[in-house]
Amino acid sequence: MVGTGKKQATVNPVALALLRRSGLVAPGLLAGGRKVKRAGRRSVPLRNGLLALESDVLALGYLIGPRLRGYLAGQEAERLGAIGLGLLAGLESTVGADKPHVPLFRNFPRSVPDDTYKLYVHRLFALLLQESRQPCVLCGEVGTVHLLNPCAHLVCVACWDLGDYSGCPICHGRIDLDNPFLERLPQNLDDDDCEQCRERALRLARPVGDDPERASAIDDPDRASAIGGQDRAAAGDGTERPSARRLAVLELVDDLDASVYRTVATMLARRTPLSPQDRDDLCAMLDHVGHGDLGWLPDGIPVRETRAMVLGRLVADPGLTDRVPDLVNAHIGTATDALRLLYVLGAGDPGLVTAPPKRPSLSRRLRRILLSRLAALPLPALVEDLHRHGEAWLRLAENLHPYERAARHPAVAAAFATLRGTSVDTTTDFGRLLAGVAAEHPAVLRLYRGRLRTSGWAARVETALVAGKTGAAVDLLAGRPGMLARRLVELAYRTDDPEALLATAGTALRTVSPGVLVAALGAVRAATWPAGTRLYFPRGGRSRLWTEPDNRPRLAPDLGAALESTLSGELLGRAAELPPVEVALLDAGLVDLVAPFAERTASSALVRLPRGSSQPLPDGRVLRLFLHWTEPTDTRVDLDLSVAMYDAEGGFVGWCDYTRLQFGERAAVHSGDLTSAPAPLGASEFVDLDVVALRKLGIRYLTMVVFSYNDVPFDAMTDAFAGFMADPDRGRAVFDPSRVEQRFDLTGAIRTATPLLIDLNEGRLRWVDAVLAGSGGQHSVYRYSRTLGRLTVAADRYFDGGRRISVWELACWHAAGRAGTVLVRHRNGEVVGYRRGRAEPAAAFAARLTAFGPPDEHRSDEHLFDERVVESDLPLPGFAALVDGDVELAEGARAYALRRSRLDAGRVELLDAADLVGTLVR
Repeated sequence: MVGTGKKQATVNPVALALLRRSGLVAPGLLAGGRKVKRAGRRSVPLRNGLLALESDVLALGYLIGPRLRGYLAGQEAERLGAIGLGLLAGLESTVGADKPHVPLFRNFPRSVPDDTYKLYVHRLFALLLQESRQPCVLCGEVGTVHLLNPCAHLVCVACWDLGDYSGCPICHGRIDLDNPFLERLPQNLDDDDCEQCRERALRLARPVGDDPERASAIDDPDRASAIGGQDRAAAGDGTERPSARRLAVLELVDDLDASVYRTVATMLARRTPLSPQDRDDLCAMLDHVGHGDLGWLPDGIPVRETRAMVLGRLVADPGLTDRVPDLVNAHIGTATDALRLLYVLGAGDPGLVTAPPKRPSLSRRLRRILLSRLAALPLPALVEDLHRHGEAWLRLAENLHPYERAARHPAVAAAFATLRGTSVDTTTDFGRLLAGVAAEHPAVLRLYRGRLRTSGWAARVETALVAGKTGAAVDLLAGRPGMLARRLVELAYRTDDPEALLATAGTALRTVSPGVLVAALGAVRAATWPAGTRLYFPRGGRSRLWTEPDNRPRLAPDLGAALESTLSGELLGRAAELPPVEVALLDAGLVDLVAPFAERTASSALVRLPRGSSQPLPDGRVLRLFLHWTEPTDTRVDLDLSVAMYDAEGGFVGWCDYTRLQFGERAAVHSGDLTSAPAPLGASEFVDLDVVALRKLGIRYLTMVVFSYNDVPFDAMTDAFAGFMADPDRGRAVFDPSRVEQRFDLTGAIRTATPLLIDLNEGRLRWVDAVLAGSGGQHSVYRYSRTLGRLTVAADRYFDGGRRISVWELACWHAAGRAGTVLVRHRNGEVVGYRRGRAEPAAAFAARLTAFGPPDEHRSDEHLFDERVVESDLPLPGFAALVDGDVELAEGARAYALRRSRLDAGRVELLDAADLVGTLVR
């Protein structure tokens, strides 16, 4: 079943979301009424079918847990087949095995030419000089030149091995695998030549990894045991070769509805913006629960973008027409909330980064409901919010018709007149109405030269700062604690009364969202610690990542330390208010993970690694990067997978891409440049990186880049994703799903992605998920070599500098605030224990943990974490933050794990990294 390239079963989005997020299998949704054809086949033992399913699941890097296996063993053969097909389809799409992966050189990496320039010259000669009725211009053979379908390029089958090429050797576009030659062949070819060449080319029709025996294993379970034995024999050690780091256990969902409602509640309560994948999952879950009973809808959704997305769904539902006024009044608290709703109704971004592709068409009833809600807002806040997003409101005001009911809502009309610069003619009823509103609110509006003017809160803050009245600015900002936290460093630079600033901040920060506090803490560190590099991730994700030296003056050490203590103390205090646990378990490796930020533009990925985080390179000498895409109908798309190479100072050393298929003595090998990707095959490119050989060549940094050569944005494609595999078997299938360590989608209106960096000296991989600026076509590594070098070194040094809060620190705050005993598992497997003293403040305990201070005791992890051993002097951990979830936890424990491994989401509550931040809320 793995990598067959055949038409894949459609997986229910709710089942796929549960499978991907929690490793929970919902058999009813996966089966979906699907039946397995068994015409003419005899009854076979069910055990063989289950063995076949387990073998295929293992080949994808997963294990079937005991509860799920018990359930499957109790099913009839046909239902087992239906569930199995659905389960495999879901897992294949998760790791990228649902698409055929056929590179240009099918026998990659063995058959990749050593001399890319020579290959280019031969292609050019054949393109310019080859004639159909002439001998081959390269070898001189007669009768070997064919016209390829559909590109019509003339190809000599003696010079170009069509058994190795999956595309035209001249243009590298996909060829028709069912009929690779045009029907009108050159007249000088006899029938024998044609048939021989056709058979040779048709070897391309079966994608690499397609195994007819495996494809029919579930339908014909009688063959399953033999297939599993062949797989294990091929591994050489009696077992298959799944990725040791990613291997995860799948379990049965006990209560589907409860799991869906719990997931919905968790995402709606999150205090940080949802990633695109989270938004898609939430929509699927809401489709499942429906709108008939809105018991799942909380009184308040803290993240305004999520709130707008949910409200947009409800407002657009004709069955909820009577409830729209109540929903709008309950969930729109500012004019910006109304703007977000309008963006959602226009199929736009609730984050207000990009305008909707079309202006929403609003019914008169909905317009009046929104105008009534805006009229109920305080006029100062209404005017300020309109000006904060002035361009967006100017685009959408026409659809809202704010002047339509001016007599009923005069404040709304006046606010929009101020934004629009509408002339106020006091000889008209409308003009007198606007002038009357200004007269009633002189602190907000004034009539000047026939137009309404305003001086809002933001202007008063800026005026105070320009005048050097920092205390007055602090007092104004105290009324908006979130803005105070965001500008804390700026205020600290300007203040002449640090004690007053600390006192105001200590009070105001109690109501600030935890994500803003974490960002403020990182900003304070960056302004206090020795100057380094500033790195900017644009909010929208469509602008380029850029960097510059940090030339700002440094904060005084005592003030910086006091601000850091205030911020971390607030977060620690919030952790202490969470339900206590007796034992917490932490992985020291969490120090490599950066607290999540910019989640709203994060790529959907197999392993949800926060931006800036690093991980050790997987075991093995070779790392294989991969890229796959399928172009839409009538649009040719040429993506290019490339690697740039740099020394320790960012000096450009070399590259491996479509212009250089090999670097060094096969230290880096490219699979060839496919220039089109029509369905159903699409196109795949690979790069093999020999870590040892590259290090010997003096290379420290490697940068993975994906270019859209002909400037088609990623979101215009049918599908596009990339990733990497660990230690691929270079003698077998080019794509081994069990070795996939990371797979991520390429999305957005962008043309260049820089997903990850590799530091060969440190043996680490850093996930940056960044965008590189570029315009036009014909992109290549060499063209961007200097920019990529600066980005690579700057990003590595920035995130390695520790200015961003780490997941380790978040975990330590949780553990110190909630647990009396904290166990820390180090990278070598050693476990040490920390106990909080009776008189030890939580802040001191957290400081000991964070700094890896002297432990209270050393322990062996054998009796604590091996579930086969039942005796232990400590209860199982009730809270855990782990790199690998390969331990046993208490029933109902809350746990974050970068790799879920064997954690059972039916027994423990799995957290995202964003949840470690979001739960620190008052």
